[in-house]
Amino acid sequence: MSRFSDRDRERIRSQLIEVGQQLFTQFGFERTRISDLTAEVGIGTSTFYQFFDSKEELYVKVLLLERQQLEEKIAEAVAKGETSRDEVRLFLKTTLDEIQANPLISALLVEGELRTLQDQLEQLEADGEFVVEQSGGPDLPFSERWAAVETFRYDDQELIEQLFIALIFTVRSRDAPVGAESTVEYDQIQDALVETIVDGLFDGE
Repeated sequence: MSRFSDRDRERIRSQLIEVGQQLFTQFGFERTRISDLTAEVGIGTSTFYQFFDSKEELYVKVLLLERQQLEEKIAEAVAKGETSRDEVRLFLKTTLDEIQANPLISALLVEGELRTLQDQLEQLEADGEFVVEQSGGPDLPFSERWAAVETFRYDDQELIEQLFIALIFTVRSRDAPVGAESTVEYDQIQDALVETIVDGLFDGE
């Protein structure tokens, strides 16, 4: 077994995660091989198992990191809103844009791959940073605040969260055969949908 210093181990582990993000995004989980990952990092295939028990474990780690980065992007976007209406619009637009642009975010939120993989893994080793009990769904830290807004149509936090989660799955309409020959761009449809939803969520504005 190869021996690495603590610094080397930290560096290699970080490189595997970074390369994992790149290759899983480009080729998907199934088509990415451990040998592809280790070739990019410059280590032997057998050495991979000194850092992760399986490709699945690395993938879960990558998806958790993607979720964390998504939450940070959403928080930054929502912070720019001057009103609750602006916040909801930015929340929905940022979330839907990220799902469209990032295959890993789509896999995480729409396909539910993180939850599926977490059911297969008892615990991530990743230096104790993450455990499988973490939810695979999107976190909605703003729903409680919006539920308390007088002009917001709903005051049930769980209902608000489930409404937004349901909206996430509208991205699947891009691949629907109905209307496939339409000349209307999907981005235009998405913007119209977001505006319609936002208008419907606020009374008297």
